[in-house]
Amino acid sequence: MRKLIISIILCLGLFSAFSANAVDDSLLRGDIPDRYEVVKGDTLWGIAARFLKEPWRWPEIWGLNRDQLKNPHKIFPGDIIVLEKTLKGNRLRLIKGSGDQRTVKLSPQIRIEQVKSNAIPSIPASVIEPFLSQPLVVDQDGLAQAPYLLGTSDNRVVLSAGNTVYVGNMPYDLGKAWQIFRTGKALKDPDQNYQVIGYEAEYLGNASVKVFDEISTAVITHSTQEILKGDRLVPAPGLIFNNYAPHAPDTFINGRIMSVYGGVTEIGKGSIVTLNRGMLDGLEMGHVLAVYRRSQTRMPDGKMIELPDERTGLVFVFRVFEQVSYALVVQSVSAIKILDAVKTPIN
Repeated sequence: MRKLIISIILCLGLFSAFSANAVDDSLLRGDIPDRYEVVKGDTLWGIAARFLKEPWRWPEIWGLNRDQLKNPHKIFPGDIIVLEKTLKGNRLRLIKGSGDQRTVKLSPQIRIEQVKSNAIPSIPASVIEPFLSQPLVVDQDGLAQAPYLLGTSDNRVVLSAGNTVYVGNMPYDLGKAWQIFRTGKALKDPDQNYQVIGYEAEYLGNASVKVFDEISTAVITHSTQEILKGDRLVPAPGLIFNNYAPHAPDTFINGRIMSVYGGVTEIGKGSIVTLNRGMLDGLEMGHVLAVYRRSQTRMPDGKMIELPDERTGLVFVFRVFEQVSYALVVQSVSAIKILDAVKTPIN
């Protein structure tokens, strides 16, 4: 499959702020390598973290515009990133692993290449894969009209993978692949007096419809936990996640962590968290937010005062609903907790 690949020089900082060969050394880590070869398992975030103090500034290195953020320049195992020292300063250059070592011009240039499907992702896909189609955020009655499980011919109480089940209210025109959900915990916004802004529909498994009828017949093909009569079915989605380059929001976001997957109270790198901000607030897949700890202290007179927020990490937003988002913790310098603030990172 032929795709357009944007070939540009890797220079640090905004092009408007620095000359073609200039480097803002303040962006560089102190232990930056002179040469790095991309290997299988790398991510854009991981590579950026080898060179930059703030990995979310990766798009500035590439000079990506807003459209290109959704389809970032593809980097493959075997490609090499080289730190070059020139009379005008340092710069980074990408050498294609195919042996093409031509110097790429500063201005973005489009060329046609045969590309493989093993370009490195923005963040580890295996970590977030279960969350790309589940859990689902719905309104209070969001599943009320969805197809529902009537049970089995032998009246099993608990249903699981391999069981043939009967389904009521099944439409004929939405395909054979379905997911099974049950309305779960309420998601409450701590910035709105804990008003409920959605419900997390709990993912239970998958089903495939065999016969469409007034009472349809389906087979449960996968189950993650007990499935019961009355559980609801939702059409299985197609590909949700687009490999966005990590980037900061264009506008100032100020929200909080509402919950963490697994029910723990302390959160670290690799955790999945729920944020009380979504599409209505301008969030989109690929946005990176800084996490800040909110804390108080008691004055000698007994009065409690707010202390300045302390930055404790970064999260990468990978799924967005109207008022709620799911994000992966990609950096944690100290423990992150529920109710910690998430904000647009500051340069």
